[in-house]
This record gives sequence, structure tokens and C-alpha cells, in this order.
Amino acid sequence: MNDHSLDGNAMAGLLGEIFPFEMTSVRALCAGCGAMEALGRESVYADAPGMVMRCLHCEAILIRAVEGGGRIWIDMRGVACLQVHGE
Repeated sequence: MNDHSLDGNAMAGLLGEIFPFEMTSVRALCAGCGAMEALGRESVYADAPGMVMRCLHCEAILIRAVEGGGRIWIDMRGVACLQVHGE
């Protein structure tokens, strides 16, 4: 992978429009390697038509997000589950 990545905060704003909690602290279980990390720590690539979040450990694609025409498309097939902490 090249080093044009941002941290997960780059995608948190978009995900925050959909989910009713702070997305940077939500933890995702990678369907590829089984690593669990906070979304704010994962790598995000925003130089495509949309954003791609990759696992910090194995670089598998966790989330793809595209926004346009008043719609948001989210592909989360790389996330086995999300862990949300209540307040």
C-alpha cells in the first residue's frame, strides 16, 4: 500500500450522519484477520471516488463509502461486527 492514508477520523463524519453514536470510538472486528480496533485508528484512503477504510493489521478492506446525489452507499462486508460502548 502507498502511504497516502488518513486515520479513521476522515470517515467518522460521514458515518456519523448514519449512526447515532461517536464512530471514532466504535470498535470493528476485521472479517479478514480477526483484529479488533477503534475505527478512529484504522487507515482511510480518500483518493478514490469515495472512501475506503482498511484494517490496520492486514490491510483488508473494512468499509467502502460513497456519497453523491443526496445519497450515501456503505459497504461494510469487511467488518464482522461492531462493538459500541454505551455511555
